[in-house]
Amino acid sequence: MRVAINTRLLLPGRMDGIGWFTYETTRRMVAAHPEHRFLLLFDRDPRVLAEGDDGLSEMLAAHNVETATLCPQARHPVLWWMFFELSVPAALRRWAADVYVSPDGMMPLRSTTPTLSVIHDINFEHKGDNMRRSHQLYMKHFFPRFARAATRVATVSEYSRGDIATTYGIDPASIDVVYDGAHSRYRPHTKGECEATRRRFADGKPYIIFVSTILRRKNLAGLLRAFDMVKNDDRQGLKLLVVGARAWWRDELEQAYATMRHRDDVVFVGHAGPDDLAALMSAAEMLVYPSFFEGFGIPILEAMYAETAVVCSNTTSMPEVGGDAVEYVDPTSDTDIARAILAVLDPSYRAALIERGRRQRVRYSWDRTASLLWDSVTRITRV
Repeated sequence: MRVAINTRLLLPGRMDGIGWFTYETTRRMVAAHPEHRFLLLFDRDPRVLAEGDDGLSEMLAAHNVETATLCPQARHPVLWWMFFELSVPAALRRWAADVYVSPDGMMPLRSTTPTLSVIHDINFEHKGDNMRRSHQLYMKHFFPRFARAATRVATVSEYSRGDIATTYGIDPASIDVVYDGAHSRYRPHTKGECEATRRRFADGKPYIIFVSTILRRKNLAGLLRAFDMVKNDDRQGLKLLVVGARAWWRDELEQAYATMRHRDDVVFVGHAGPDDLAALMSAAEMLVYPSFFEGFGIPILEAMYAETAVVCSNTTSMPEVGGDAVEYVDPTSDTDIARAILAVLDPSYRAALIERGRRQRVRYSWDRTASLLWDSVTRITRV
């Protein structure tokens, strides 16, 4: 079988959730199925991308892998259209692909190649004010068409399966749930390692951590207001570490930060590399993830593997991922977020959540994700 995969988001050092999904599943499918051929479709030179990244270099060097660099570099909606409607179909025809897998959901609508479109979530249908207007318009126009044109759809939670089926009017039986996973670097660090991380990032103080690209739907504004409440009675010098790039910083978020009484205890780490992020997660008192909308919520799982307690929202997919191992909050209530933080600061309760997390986390792994995704690929070839 000849499997073409959209790998344009494999950008070492800059990968987001979908990029990691692409990397972790593709390398496992390539290794597990040497009898099949894989064509990886990039929009920039993969040899340059792989420099200094041993994992990507190893995958590209596999005997059953070929690569193609397509034009243009797909960086905004017009270029997305050109890449997927012009360049990708031509590559699929040249290579005689049996199936096309798109981990970011985007696909050529005019191609006859059987397609598996991975649609992680459709937050833009519900929370469109999180992104540029041009991006929202593109996604609202094309993703219903992608979902209906794909041979099959995969997604990362039962919540997203129901949302996609209901919103786009497609049969839930045509949607496979493959979940997400967490990298093996997420593990409990030693006491000495955690102390070193706190000294490096938090002046040696205990801290709670927020991990995400800063978008409106991630509700950092609510967390800042809740943290201010917690700090009113704090005697430990508690810090809040915000880890992630600022994709959005205005309106209520800007105001929430500007009016904080304890904003000197907020540390903006920015984008952190994978090893730093794993260390930061392990050394935290807890992850606080009060997002309004998630298709899965990978940081929740990463925290469980790092054996860090979790506070997260009681909405969308998050109860599915967190099970009974999380302290849930109403993300619309700053008071409830503050209550949950104070509850989890209790060492005995925090230890109980961590123990439950050890049981919950085994439901999700990248090995399982890749296996389920391959099952979806093989269903397409039997259609």
